[in-house]
Amino acid sequence: MSLGRLLVVEDESAIAQMLDMVLRHAGYEVTVVSSAEAAVRSVADALPTLVVLDWMLPGQSGEALCRQWRAQERTRQLPIIMLTARAEENDQVRGLESGADDYITKPLSPKALVARVRAVLRRRAPEALEDKVTVGSLELDPSNRRVMGPGPDGTKELKLGPTEFRLLHFLMRHTDRVHSRSQLLDRVWGDHVYIEERTVDVHVKRLRESLDAVGCASMIETVRGAGYRMARTPASTPSKA
Repeated sequence: MSLGRLLVVEDESAIAQMLDMVLRHAGYEVTVVSSAEAAVRSVADALPTLVVLDWMLPGQSGEALCRQWRAQERTRQLPIIMLTARAEENDQVRGLESGADDYITKPLSPKALVARVRAVLRRRAPEALEDKVTVGSLELDPSNRRVMGPGPDGTKELKLGPTEFRLLHFLMRHTDRVHSRSQLLDRVWGDHVYIEERTVDVHVKRLRESLDAVGCASMIETVRGAGYRMARTPASTPSKA
């Protein structure tokens, strides 16, 4: 029985074949395409469980395609792992800020790839049956993955990516407590040994940008030298990542 359908977008045939073999061996159904255009068509036909997306593609780049999917309602919460030879920190930040849930540099370890795919996927379902969480004017409902905040007509729904949703859920369930980056990686991301702590800062920044639409960005506080904390009410001046 397949663990899920993965879409691999990679134009280097040797790497594509290796990814196909490794992921199939791990129990996934795999579709491989070599361009952004082919990936768009594949996703339009049927949403995959997760996308492994190469940064450098002919025509439209993987980064641009990731941003495109994140901007569309149907694909906003599609799990995406970016694959690239770019190893500089700024490039990793760009990849995460484009909307990717994780970022893997080449040459890659097959074991690490499978671990990251599993880590991204297994965090989506466990919280689905939990009760609603309310902190101040924010309400998060795991059963339908909705976050509501104050708006001009009473309430406003926030659009969050899957990682930001999990991060907010965890922080809302543990208000007024300081969590280090390593603790957040462990509790929100799972296999933290594979992911850099800088990842937390990128996703906190994206979460704050979403919360800013309802005036709640400052509820995510930076505790210098310690980590992050969620306050029960917005501060007068938003804190920065």
